[in-house]
Amino acid sequence: MINSVNSSLFCQMVVSGGNNLENNKQLVNALNVFPVPDGDTGTNMSLTFFSAAAEVSKKEFEKISDAADLIASTTLRSARGNSGVILSQIFRGFAKGLSGKEAATIKDFAAALKSASDTAYRAVMKPTEGTILTIIRTMAAAANEYNKDEDFTAFFEHIINAGNDALNKTPDLLPLLKQAGVVDAGGKGLLIIFEGMLHLLKYGEIIELSDKTVLDVFIPSQAEVPAEDIKYGYCTEFIINKKNYGVSTEKFKAAISEKGDSMLVIDELDIIKVHIHTNNPGFVIEKALEIGELVNIKIDNMRMQHRNIIGQEAHKEEVSAKVSDTQKEYGIISVVAGEGVSNVFSELGTDIVLSGGQTMNPSTEDILKCITNLNAKEIFILPNNKNIVLAANQAKELSEKSVTVIPSHTIPQGLSALLAFDPTASKEENEVAMNNAMIKVKSGSITYAVRDTNVDGFEIKEGDYLGLTDGKITHTSKDKIQLFKDLLSSIYNDGCEVITVFYGEDVSEEEAQSIKEYIEENYPDCDLLFYNGGQPVYSYILSVE
Repeated sequence: MINSVNSSLFCQMVVSGGNNLENNKQLVNALNVFPVPDGDTGTNMSLTFFSAAAEVSKKEFEKISDAADLIASTTLRSARGNSGVILSQIFRGFAKGLSGKEAATIKDFAAALKSASDTAYRAVMKPTEGTILTIIRTMAAAANEYNKDEDFTAFFEHIINAGNDALNKTPDLLPLLKQAGVVDAGGKGLLIIFEGMLHLLKYGEIIELSDKTVLDVFIPSQAEVPAEDIKYGYCTEFIINKKNYGVSTEKFKAAISEKGDSMLVIDELDIIKVHIHTNNPGFVIEKALEIGELVNIKIDNMRMQHRNIIGQEAHKEEVSAKVSDTQKEYGIISVVAGEGVSNVFSELGTDIVLSGGQTMNPSTEDILKCITNLNAKEIFILPNNKNIVLAANQAKELSEKSVTVIPSHTIPQGLSALLAFDPTASKEENEVAMNNAMIKVKSGSITYAVRDTNVDGFEIKEGDYLGLTDGKITHTSKDKIQLFKDLLSSIYNDGCEVITVFYGEDVSEEEAQSIKEYIEENYPDCDLLFYNGGQPVYSYILSVE
């Protein structure tokens, strides 16, 4: 009988829960039907939580609160998509509820779950019932109503049963789920984590990964890239044994931040751990010597390294930056997918293009790293995807820089906002102009269904092409070309002057040319901007203005 949970047991529970989610992420993906049945909730949640499981598996903690704090900070930095961001807030609140605890009793755990629920709800501007929020709230309520101070195994069974009851009712709270015949994906993912924890409590063993190791799944974002694409060549690491306590760590960080990327400066009482990718390790070392003695110095020439990384990173980050030694007045970060789309955004003034979009949401840390690397007084972020807006806002809150998020949900919205930017105007004037330009765009996109479902009255079969208008399914067809024609016709009106089209990586040049000729013939009064976007997921992204 387990009456309390110490840090060691808790870490094993976390690893078991993380492994269980990784093993079942495709199940969670299959439940993901909003706004398109493209399935990425399980992947986003697993990437967010598995990173925390990997970290706690490497360490020992005196207090359960210390382990919970590490999980909170790691999930926050690794959060991807709305589901991942909300999950990170759940564990942030959970850590607050366990603050200072060496071990947790059932009452302590119940209080932490209540804190988790409250924090998650506060993080979402407009909480929607029938989602992961409902599940954590129900589990917290069940935990605090539990009047037995006995066995943690029975306690976990009680709160999981309550969570599953709530999950089965989510279709009654969210009509879209009922239409599709599924329960909420995020709520299911959360329960899978807790079921993995329960397995450890019941059987005394961690659920094993089915066919992957920790390294197969969780790899730092600086993974394998071609040598010629490495912007900063030297991976520089060391520890500073402090002597000069008068030198500000923040000033040291500011001094070296402009000399590289992937910077970590962790101040731990008498030592500072430093990691940075730079082309000038000598400069970094000289600045560090102003604080104290250096130990464990390691400098690797990354352009000469030829090693294979075990596994594959689920979200590779491609950042192209226009670097300046002097600080700019304005800087712009755009999240896009596809080489052609990236090139267009770069040519129109984007300073950093962060690779991401549907099914490959960049994390809060990815966006924060871009903010850190961009040497500008005022920074604008164009997420260009609904699922990335929350992570962008979270990165904004974590940064000390002046950051404005323009909540673009589509590539065309982001493009119009970018065209409205005026470097001679004030930040406030640009924010108004970019938002106004964004909302005037009528956007469309074409993708395909990864599962059979029923959404908004549409009977959708796996492999069907889906036409979306401003993110909502409005057309379905097995004929992609006809679907494009119908979608364009539906968003076009007589006042339109410009039609913009990006065609994706799955579209042949022959097909693209036929689409281009169709538009030129049938919409002769409109200017046509036609690009090889090379984007994944969407065969076509189009807009009219």
